Parts: sequence; C-alpha cells; structure tokens
Amino acid sequence: MATKEKTDMENDDVVTDKIHYRGVKAMPFIIGNETFEKLGAIGTLSNLQVYLTTVFNMKRISATTLLSVFHGTTNFATLFGAYFCDTYFGRYKTLGFGSFASFLGLLVITLTAAFKNLHPPHCSPGTTTCVGATPPQTAFLYAGFGLLIIGAGAIRPCNLAFGADQFNPNTVSGKRGIDSFFNWYFFTLTFAQMVSVTLVVYVQSDLSWPIGLAIPAGFMLISLFLFFAGTRIYVMVKPEGSPLTSVAQVVAVAVRKRRLKHPPQPWLSLFSYAPPKSINSRLPYTEQFRFLDKAAIVTPEDAVKPDGSAANPWRLCSLQQVEEVKCLLRVLPIWAAAVLYHVGEKQQYVVFQAMQSDRHLTAASTFQIPPATYAVFSMLTLTLWVPLYDRAAVPFLRKLTGKPGGITVLQRIGIGIALTVVESLISAAVEQERRRRAPGGGAGAVSAMSAMWLVPQLSLAGLAEAFCAIGQVEFFYKEFPENMRSVAGSFFFCGMAAANYLNGFLISVVHRATEGSPAGNWLPEDLNKGRLDYFYYLVAGLCALNFVYFLVCAKWYSYKGSGGKDDVIASFEMEEREIVKI
Repeated sequence: MATKEKTDMENDDVVTDKIHYRGVKAMPFIIGNETFEKLGAIGTLSNLQVYLTTVFNMKRISATTLLSVFHGTTNFATLFGAYFCDTYFGRYKTLGFGSFASFLGLLVITLTAAFKNLHPPHCSPGTTTCVGATPPQTAFLYAGFGLLIIGAGAIRPCNLAFGADQFNPNTVSGKRGIDSFFNWYFFTLTFAQMVSVTLVVYVQSDLSWPIGLAIPAGFMLISLFLFFAGTRIYVMVKPEGSPLTSVAQVVAVAVRKRRLKHPPQPWLSLFSYAPPKSINSRLPYTEQFRFLDKAAIVTPEDAVKPDGSAANPWRLCSLQQVEEVKCLLRVLPIWAAAVLYHVGEKQQYVVFQAMQSDRHLTAASTFQIPPATYAVFSMLTLTLWVPLYDRAAVPFLRKLTGKPGGITVLQRIGIGIALTVVESLISAAVEQERRRRAPGGGAGAVSAMSAMWLVPQLSLAGLAEAFCAIGQVEFFYKEFPENMRSVAGSFFFCGMAAANYLNGFLISVVHRATEGSPAGNWLPEDLNKGRLDYFYYLVAGLCALNFVYFLVCAKWYSYKGSGGKDDVIASFEMEEREIVKI
C-alpha cells in the first residue's frame, strides 16, 4: 500500500478525482504556445520606440509617453481578462480568444508599415520639421494597439495558471513540477525575447519594416496552432464564478455588522461552514484585519440552510471566506512594492542612449548593432541565471536553510528590489560618461563611448528580474486562494501597469519641471543636451526608499496557512505522523 502511494506521488500522469493530469506531456504545447506568442508580441513591441519615431515621425518624449500608457493599459486589462475567465469562459477559451486577438493586432501593425497610405511620408535625417500621421493613420495604428491590449489582457492572467493546472497539486512531483514550471516558463520567455530583439529587430531596423513586422505575426500564427494542437490532453478547470463576488460579500457584511462586539474566541464561535467541493484549501484563523471577522458573526436574523450554508451570503459569510479576503489584503502591500521595482528595472531611455552611442562591433567594423537589440543582454543574463539557480543554487541553499525553495519567496523578491538600486546608480554613471564623450555637434550627435558600456546595467536588470519578477509570480500564485489564481496572474501585470503609468507620469513631470532649470532639461529630445543621469539618480533614490518599505512589509507579512490558531492542531498531527513512521 505504501509503495503504491509513493508511486502515485511521484507520477505526474495520474488520475485524481476523475482528472487526468499530464503535466509533462502538456508542457510542449503550452510552452511552445507561450514561446511563439512572445516571439510575436515582443518581436513587435520591443522595437516600437524606434518604429514610432522613425516611421510615424513622433517625438521621443511623445513616443515614450504613449508606449508607457499602452503598456500600462495592456497590463491593467489583465484584471478584466481574469474576471471573464473565472466567471464565464475558463482559461482554455480565454487563452484561445486572446491568442487570436493578438494575431489580428500584429497583422494590423504590419499593414501600417506595408502600405504607404497607412503611415506618414519618410522624414530624412537632419530634417527639422517632419509630417506627422493623419487622424485615419493614427486611428488604424491605435486599432492594432487595441487588439494587442485585448489579446494580452486575456493571455497574461491565464497562461501561468493554465500551465500549473496541468500538474497534480496533491503529489510531490506535481508540486515540484509547478515550482519548476515558473522558472522554465521565464527561461523560454527570455529565450523568445532574445530572438526577438536580435534577429527580428535587425530585420526591422536594417532591412525592411514590413518584413520585420510580418515575421512576428507569423510567429503568432504558429502559437495559435500549437495551442489548439494540445486540446485533447489539457486539464480544463471549469469557471466557478468570479471569486471577487465573495470578496465583495465579506466587505459588505463586515461593514453592515461593524457595530457588533468582536467575539473572545473567534476561531471557535464564528460561522465556520466550508463548501464540501471547494477547491480552496482550509485556512486557519489569523489575527490580522480583525474588523473583517464580524462578517462571520451569526446573529438571530441570519438564516442557515439544511446543508449548513448561509441562506443569504450577503448577510452572513463564513470564516473561510473572511480568511481568503485577508490573504488578498496581506498581499497588497507586497504588490505595491513591486510597482517601483518595475520603474527601476525597466529603463525607458536605454534605446535612445544606444542610438547616441557608438554601436559598431569594432573600430574597423561598419556593422552597427540595432539600438533595441541591446536589451538582449538583460535577457541573456536571466536565461543563464534561471537554470543555474534552479539546478544548482536552490539545492545548495536547500541544504543550508532546510526550505524547499532554498530561500523564501519574499527573500527572493527583496534581492531583486535591492538590485534595482545598484542598477540605477550604474546607469547614472554610464550616462555621465556617455554625455562627457559626446561631441558638441548637431542634434543627436553620437558619443564616442561604446554602447557596450550599457551592458552592466542591462545585465543587472536581467538579474533583478530573475529574482523579483519570478518571485512575484510564484508569490501571488501560492498566496492567493486557489480559486483566485487567474486574479493572481493579473496582479503581477497590474503591478507592471501601475509602473508603466507611474513611469510615464514621472517622465512627463521631470521633463516639464526641468525645462527652464539652470542645469537644463533633464530629458530633452537630444540626450547630449540633457541630464538623463540626474533622472537615474532620482530613480535610484525612489528604489532605495522602496527597498526599505519592502523590508517593513516583509517582516509584517504572514504566509497563507501559517500563524493561525489551527497551527497547534497541525503540529500535533505532524507529530502523530512522525510517531507512526517510527
């Protein structure tokens, strides 16, 4: 009997509660779909700054602000995608719809480059006044952006949760498969990004924009094929209604019962009904956010059905529902720290720095590396670090700390946030050197400094992402209740959305505030006449404050299922199991 149980625990391809988990077999289709989807999306998005300024003749500050708003809206749309996924469609249908919308969006943007009447006339270098896009041309471009927003809003909150759904969470190998899936997901994602910012960007910038934009659209078509090819072996979790409804019920009932006296032993006296078929794990009572406990106080007016559930969930909530809302509230301060992390890690001006630096491979070479391609060094660092961390660092740290992940998820996030401070300081120092070696010629003059000096800051950005971004995804997935995993997926991207909006706002404010300053505008059209290094120092200061804030939040945080009143019972059960083994 024990041998059979051990075999089942180590086998992903098992039937549990009539669900056939095929984690390893489903991964080629899911990872393949993700890889080609990112090859398509990133192959276009990574070079949009150059495209908008050279083809659509936008000013740099306008293009940067527009893309900040676009990326922010794209990430914020994941909340709506998570809602429709959980309430109506499920992850499979939502991912299929999102992939098709992304393909159409990439196709529309490709058409803006392929047909002359869909973009303004070419502006020669050195021309002071360039013809901007007409309203119809702008509307057509924005239509492509809109389709990409819809596609990303549907794909991003569901892809990680859908991949994790393919593993059995009740087996040892299934749990390890989920942990490894997060790491390898980012590994393949970064590989796709590397291909996009090298080969695809080179075709776009140096050969042909229509062909260079058509390639990502073709990648997205392959992504669609791979996704639907694995349909027969996927585990498809049916939508059970939006978990946000339960959150709203707890808040509404707690407000209605706010004048009731808090019970002396809430873990014993509060309404403790739990649905028998709920996918959520049982949570112990916690002391934090005690004002929500009043939602589970039973009054004479509260009716209970024969099965033990509340007759009116808008008048009485269970202790389990209350604890699930507490999980959500505990995550919010950690999520807020991620916003400034993204501001520090995503350097909006690095492409323009590369454009005004020496991009030749050698002094005698005539080939110049495309400006957007330098982002590959950030991705290369992440790609090299993830397998090293997963296969070498984690086992070593596991022996030292005894923790399954080597270090806690919050420690992993904290390391990434700390790295953004160092990254911003190095960025400022490099920009000072680039500006010092710039000639005093006309607008946009190229500095004698090699653009390879941008590599250290980009490598630190990749390392910070390997720690903080992957840590955030794992943190949200594990700390949210099981029925909120699509919402958990959207939380990561909502952090990026807030960072995009904040970054765009910060750039606009700094640009306007320093326009008439004695030191000159920090962020002018010509970086040689600005003080971008001051801007990086400002970001470094904000990231340092953010790191201190995160340390306070991390010390306060209590992991899901820990620190509750049921922990004593759990410890006795663990001791009993140990005695049985002996």
